[in-house]
Amino acid sequence: MKNYSEKEILEIERSYEELIQLVGETMTLEEVGFIGKAYDLCCSKYDGMRMRSGRPMVLHVIEVAKICYSEMGMHSKTIVCALLHNITRVSDVTFDEIKEQFGDRVALILKGLVKVMSLNMSQISTQSDTFRKLFLSMVDDIRVVMLIIAHCLSNCRHQGDIDVSGGVEKFFEITKYLIIPIVHRLGLYNIKKDLEEAVMIHENPKEYKEINEKITMSHVVQEEKMANFLLPIRRGLSEEGIDYTIKWRTKSIPSIFAKMKAQNVPFEQVYDLFAVRIIINNSKIKEEKADCWKVYSIVTNLYQPNPQRLRDWITKPKASGYESLHTTVKNGVDWVEVQIRTLRMDEIAEKGNASHWSYKSHNDKHQTADEWLNQIRSILEDTDQSDFNPLDDKRAAKGKSDKMYIITPQGEVKQLPVGSTILDFAFEVHTQVGCHCIGARVNGKMQPIRYVLSNGDRVEIQINKRQTPKADWLNYVNTEKAKSKIRRFLKDEEMKEAELGSSIFHRKLKNWKVTFNDKIFSELLKKYNCESGIEFYHNIATDQIDLAELKSFILAQTEEKEVHRVEEEQRKDKPVENENDAMTIGANINGFAFKMAKCCNPIPGDDVYGFVNVGGGITIHRVNCKNAIAMKKRYPYRLVDVKWQGDVPSRATIKVVAKDSFGILSDITEVMKQMEINIIDASMGTKNGLYEGRFVVHVASVNYLEQLIRKLRSLNNVTEVQRID
Repeated sequence: MKNYSEKEILEIERSYEELIQLVGETMTLEEVGFIGKAYDLCCSKYDGMRMRSGRPMVLHVIEVAKICYSEMGMHSKTIVCALLHNITRVSDVTFDEIKEQFGDRVALILKGLVKVMSLNMSQISTQSDTFRKLFLSMVDDIRVVMLIIAHCLSNCRHQGDIDVSGGVEKFFEITKYLIIPIVHRLGLYNIKKDLEEAVMIHENPKEYKEINEKITMSHVVQEEKMANFLLPIRRGLSEEGIDYTIKWRTKSIPSIFAKMKAQNVPFEQVYDLFAVRIIINNSKIKEEKADCWKVYSIVTNLYQPNPQRLRDWITKPKASGYESLHTTVKNGVDWVEVQIRTLRMDEIAEKGNASHWSYKSHNDKHQTADEWLNQIRSILEDTDQSDFNPLDDKRAAKGKSDKMYIITPQGEVKQLPVGSTILDFAFEVHTQVGCHCIGARVNGKMQPIRYVLSNGDRVEIQINKRQTPKADWLNYVNTEKAKSKIRRFLKDEEMKEAELGSSIFHRKLKNWKVTFNDKIFSELLKKYNCESGIEFYHNIATDQIDLAELKSFILAQTEEKEVHRVEEEQRKDKPVENENDAMTIGANINGFAFKMAKCCNPIPGDDVYGFVNVGGGITIHRVNCKNAIAMKKRYPYRLVDVKWQGDVPSRATIKVVAKDSFGILSDITEVMKQMEINIIDASMGTKNGLYEGRFVVHVASVNYLEQLIRKLRSLNNVTEVQRID
């Protein structure tokens, strides 16, 4: 190292010697040599390079390596990666060279680190949970996550080194919303405490300083209180022959600050400021639970416990593997949290799940490194996980997620099933984007709509307003959302085409002077193998049916003999038409079956026409009836002109609105009684001081109904009367 000062070189060498002394306690000479080889390379390539603060970069990478080993329990490959974690970014060293010198796994970890660190984290605070899933899903080796945590912790301890896009603010946002939740799930509580304190000092420096000063000022009093509190506990533990260690501390400043905000109280009124940890040093693994409960009994016999504050994480450990028995007991006017655990449990609590694998399990076999890494991935990915069984290898066998995460140009994250295409993604963004999609730029390179995306791809959809979904698009999508949107568009287009086809068809029938009926239509559907009229009309509009051939077929079906036969059948079913070629409707219509439409309830005097039913008979509709208008448009050949002859008893519905006054209902019904009008049904109610009644009545004609309406309108307090059929 020629480009550092002598003082800096001495500091670097001293820091590296500390690292080697640490790892030498558990690693083989071969593993130590492996680390030394990485150190030599980083000294060569990082020579003269500095962090943003001016600190030698070699010191930074050595510190990251120390964190990985001492505070996380990681081993040789991760230590090597820690030393080399910046090397491809700041030097000419390639991944192929790393692979050649240090093996496939180290190269894979470093590649994964570069990939994840290149993510756009601009929306991390608003999408933290989704981003965490994306972050983890992009990691092929979970040791990448450990390196990122160690790098983040080093930056928190040396904030002058922070050099991320967005500056210090973005760094602490990433730490708060992404890194700390991951650290918490891993049970790395000491690291979590350091990270939380760094974030609080940045975000709330005044409050941090005030709380810290109050803790410092009360330290002597706290020492005395805790000594008195612990004295009887120590005596009780010794009498039971328990080899123990007791530690106590004031809870972390971020934890106290969170309690102050949650409870809206000042520092002096925080419920429990202190935590005592009782560590059982001589507990055998099969007797750990019993020993913890024995200590619990000693403590609660001396001090009153709060039963609502009991936390049993030895029967059901946390997802991170954390095992401990927590209770809160009263010490005079104060409350003290007491944590009870064995030496093994304390080691896991200090270093997280990683340290668990330094102990032998019940079957006296170490879990493999791959199983351990899968275990950690399971803990991080399974958000519903509440329990932890270090001997359960089911999670280790857990397959890769069937979800992937795609990033928009704005940094928004979209979750899709593995195997999704550009077209799937386009419809996930917005239906209109999907309908007009012509391809996309994937990581800066143009790709067609059928291109299958990969996890973490950055995708910029390209659209053209003239582009619309095609039937073959259904072969290019995998998500149900995209399929349903495409089908809906195609169906709507089919309906539009069918309307055009219907217009063409009926215009041709008129030109051919053909009388059309349902029987001919059924024959047409059979001939052209159509399941519905919509399909038939669509095929006409899209030129799938030859109109000349269609004409020949219809004319063959309507030869003169057939026409006479159909007309004869119609004469049997229809009433005799008058000289004006219109059917007459009266009290007796020559035995012809007819009925009044319930949708509009026509009465004599209304302008009406008839609609011939397929099963026989005619339904009479008012000409302004919405249903009749729709049927006239679709089935014009089934309409017949009709006129009234005499009075035909019919029903009508009228609405009467009046001021809610005494006797108003009696006045209304009296009018109907005088006119000898029969009330078939009635409903009444009042609202906001108004009476509203609806009456279904039998009337002989429109004139008679209008007479009734006039009389009702003349009543006192009546404000509105109208026919509402």
